[in-house]
Amino acid sequence: MSLLLDKSVGCLVGAAVGDALGGATETALPEQIRARYGGWVEGIVPPYHADWATARPLAPYHKGDGHITDDTLMTHALVRVYARKRDHLDAFDVVDRLVPDLIERVVYIPDLEREGVAFHRLAAAERWLVTRLHHAHADPREAGVGNIVNCGAAMYMAPVGIVNAGDPAGAYAEAADLTGAHQHSYGREAAAVFAACVAAAAAPGAAVDDVVAAALDLARDGTRAAVDAVVKEARGHTDWRAAIPALRAAVAPFDTVGEEYHNPGLGARRPSRVHAIEELPVAIGMLVVAAGDFRDAVLGAVNYGRDADSTATMAGAIAGALGGSAAVPAQWSAAVAEASRTDLVLPATVLAEVAAEVFARDRDRFARRAERFGGLT
Repeated sequence: MSLLLDKSVGCLVGAAVGDALGGATETALPEQIRARYGGWVEGIVPPYHADWATARPLAPYHKGDGHITDDTLMTHALVRVYARKRDHLDAFDVVDRLVPDLIERVVYIPDLEREGVAFHRLAAAERWLVTRLHHAHADPREAGVGNIVNCGAAMYMAPVGIVNAGDPAGAYAEAADLTGAHQHSYGREAAAVFAACVAAAAAPGAAVDDVVAAALDLARDGTRAAVDAVVKEARGHTDWRAAIPALRAAVAPFDTVGEEYHNPGLGARRPSRVHAIEELPVAIGMLVVAAGDFRDAVLGAVNYGRDADSTATMAGAIAGALGGSAAVPAQWSAAVAEASRTDLVLPATVLAEVAAEVFARDRDRFARRAERFGGLT
């Protein structure tokens, strides 16, 4: 297995495992999680609500029991877009390729326990893609303006990092471009920074500090400030259990949702240059606390609660890219694949093939530019 393939598998399988484990604890607070499960969650657990089908009528999803959620459905859809284009993506590929995949392709949706188009599983901020691009025919470069500002675009940007492996700035630019069709403000910024983190983690010999450096070098405004604050706090911890309240306190000034996760105020999820989504800084913080260890980084995100599936997706993707396929506990990945009736390795294999092709194209493009530029000097 090539190092590129190994890191692609580690990244995408790690993201899916984080998603599946975090799905069970999503929207709950740490103390509620411990009360529900009799202590810390340390693996695959049943849904937080035993009566999951009726407990939340607006979201009757069977999260937990190893089921992936919309985070992974969107990630795999983006891989299929790369597989069709076999080159870098931009906002127009969202309308031309991603949206048709979401509304036409039938897939198995684990937390609905049936087949259907992925659109049926999307949350409001992701359905915006279909409303704005498919129905309203908005310019894809600016269609994200007006959407709920959240982690909806960031949660599926790991493939952009693998395609731009070793080039965080390239990953940042590509993700910022294509997610203009989906998000704006700090939601779009987080998507770009997350892709950059994956690209940094995918480089040979990369370490946690390389990921942090890429995030701080490229992030802007409130996102950079939030990552900086959380990382500084995380460096004082080595146990994710003790780090949970400390990381929450560090990110709280930048988070618009507030302490009552189920009851956000009128200022929640609105555009701002001084705020940030919560999930990415906490994911990076847990990576620092865990010193890059996949299990600890993901479990920290899972037990942090709130938007746990997306936080754990990001932590799992970055830690998996750092450590490769061996970093992801085999018992977790096998159980998630079986419970979700989903091949977690195949998308990563396809993505590695595409990434190699894109790099070859980039090398040819740069050679042509170098030749032309050389004629000017």
